[in-house]
Amino acid sequence: MQGHTTRAGDFTTNGQIVRLSGAAVLVGAACAVIAIALLKAIYLVTNIAFFHRLSFQYVTPTDNHLGVFTLLPPIIGALAIGFIARFGSEKIRGHGIPEAIEAMLVNGSKVQPKVAFWKPISAAISIGSGGPFGAEGPIIMTGGSFGSLLGQWLHTSSIERRILLVAGAAGGMSATFSAPVSAVLFAVELLVFEFKPRSLVPIALASSVADVIRIAWIGPGPIFPVPSLHTIPYIGYGASVGLGFVGSLAAIVLTRSIYGMEDLFRKLPVHWMWWPALGAMAIGLGGIVSPRALGVGYDTIAAVLNTQLSLHTVLILLVVKALIWVIALGSGTSGGILAPILLIGGCLGEALGVVMHAPHPGLWALLGMSAVFSGVTRTPFTSVIFPIELTHDFGALLPLLITSCIATGTSAFVLRRSILTERIARRGLHLTREYSVDPLEMHLVREIVSRSDVKVSVQAPVRHVAKLILESQTEMPTWIELVDTSNHFVGAMQSTAILHSAKRDPSRTIGACMGRVVEMAADLPVKRVLDFMIQEDLEWVRINDEQQPIGFVSVQQLLKLRERYLQEEQHRQRTFSLPWWQPTIGDGSTVQDA
Repeated sequence: MQGHTTRAGDFTTNGQIVRLSGAAVLVGAACAVIAIALLKAIYLVTNIAFFHRLSFQYVTPTDNHLGVFTLLPPIIGALAIGFIARFGSEKIRGHGIPEAIEAMLVNGSKVQPKVAFWKPISAAISIGSGGPFGAEGPIIMTGGSFGSLLGQWLHTSSIERRILLVAGAAGGMSATFSAPVSAVLFAVELLVFEFKPRSLVPIALASSVADVIRIAWIGPGPIFPVPSLHTIPYIGYGASVGLGFVGSLAAIVLTRSIYGMEDLFRKLPVHWMWWPALGAMAIGLGGIVSPRALGVGYDTIAAVLNTQLSLHTVLILLVVKALIWVIALGSGTSGGILAPILLIGGCLGEALGVVMHAPHPGLWALLGMSAVFSGVTRTPFTSVIFPIELTHDFGALLPLLITSCIATGTSAFVLRRSILTERIARRGLHLTREYSVDPLEMHLVREIVSRSDVKVSVQAPVRHVAKLILESQTEMPTWIELVDTSNHFVGAMQSTAILHSAKRDPSRTIGACMGRVVEMAADLPVKRVLDFMIQEDLEWVRINDEQQPIGFVSVQQLLKLRERYLQEEQHRQRTFSLPWWQPTIGDGSTVQDA
C-alpha cells in the first residue's frame, strides 16, 4: 500500500490558500462596514446620553455639562448591558479577544449568530454611555464572528474557520485604527496560532481590503498625527530602556488588578448581571473628576501625544482612567482594551518626560504607549509597528523596538499569563504563545531509516521465530526484519508482536502475521510520516528510495528525534576556553581537568 507522497518544501501550501483568500476579501470588506457602523452607533449613544440629541456626529463625553448627573449615563448603560448579557448572550461580557480565542480553542472556531448580533449593540451602549473602553475589541469580536459565520456557511474545516475568524478580527482592527500591518502582526502574534502562508495571506488580504474601504470612506492619514522626529537625541534611547521597564511594571499591575477586581465581584451576593451597574458607579465618579477618562478617548490620546495637556491634567487622567478601567472591566461589562492601554501608557510616558524635562515629551508618550501595550498583550512586533501606523512617526522606530522588547521580556518573565490569556486559563483551558518549527519538520525520514540485525524469512512459521526469540542467549532486538526468498527486505515485526501471534495461531507463517505493508518515500519530512502513521494507526512503515525498499521506521524512532532536541535544549557545555582563564567546577578542579 502506497502512503502519502507529497514532497517536502519550505511551506505546506495548496489550493486551500486560494479559497481562503477569496473568502477573506469578503470578510475584510464586511469588517470595514461593521467598524464604521459601530463607531457611528457609539457616537449616536454618546450624543443621546450626554447631550440629549439625535446625531451620528463624532462627539466625546469630555465636553458634557451634566455635572454630578454624569453618574447617570454609565449606570443606565450598564443596566442595559446586564440585561442583554443575561437574556441575550453571556458571551458579550468582556473585551472580546479572549472570547474569540475561546471560540477557536473549544468550539471549532464556531461563533453563535446571536453573539455577532448582540456584541456590537452592547459595545455601542457601553462605550457611548461613558465606558472607558475602546471600540476595537468589540469590532474585532464582531468581525471575527462574521468570518466564523461565513466559514460555517461554506464547506470548511475547523482550521479554515479559524483563519477566517482571525481574518475578520484583523479586518476589524485595521478598519478601526487604519493600521493594516499592525492588524496582521497582532493576528499572527496572538490569535491564529501559526505562521503559514495559508493563514498569513488571507489575513493580510482581509486587513488590506478593510483599510482601503476605510480610507475611501473616512479619508487617508494617521488617526493620531504628530510632528515627525527626524533625529532622536541620545536621551531618547535611554528613555526607551527605562520606559520599557516602567511600562511593563505598569502592565503587570494592571493585569493583576483587573483579575483581582474580577475576583472581588465574584464574591458579591448579587447576580452577575448587576455587576456592570456597580462598576458604572465608579465610572460616573471618575467622569466627574476627569471627564476625559470617559468613552473611547481617541481625542485625548491625540492630545497626550502632542503634549497639549498640563502635567496636572495628565496625572489625574492617568490615575482616574486606570482605576475606572480596572473596575469596569472587572465587573464584566462590554468594551475593548487597546485604546485604554494606549491612553494609560501615553499618560505615563508623557508624565515621566515632563518630570525629567525631556526635550520631546511626545516621544516619551509614544514610547509609554508601546511599553504598556507590549507588556499587557506580549505582542512585541505589533507594539513596534502599531504606534508608527497610528502616528506616522517613522523616526521613532528604533526606540520603539528597544522599548517593546524590554517590556515584553519583563512582563513574560514576571507573569505567566497576560490580560488576554488569563481569562482563558481561568476557564480551564491552556494555550501557548510560543511559535517554533517542529523538529520533525526539519528532517527527512531517510535520515532515521533503520534495518535490523536479525533477519527472518517471511515463509518461516511464526512458532519457530517465537521459539528463536525465547531461547536466544542474547538480548533480541525490538524489531525483527522479514526478507523474501531472495533475501530482499519486505517488512518488519516487533518481537512482542511475534510472540503474541505465535500464541494465537502458531501454524501461520510470519509473513501472514505481519499485516499490511505501507510504503512511503524517503524524501518526506519525518513530521508528515508520523502524522500519516497516527491517522492510519500504524506501528511502522516501509521506506522506499526510488521505488526500492531501504528499510523501515517505527513511531518510537520518529519520536526519538524529539528526545534529541530536548537534549540540545537542556544540555550545556563549554566548547572552548581562554588559555589564561579556566573556570572551576565546584571542587576546585578546572573544566579541562574534568
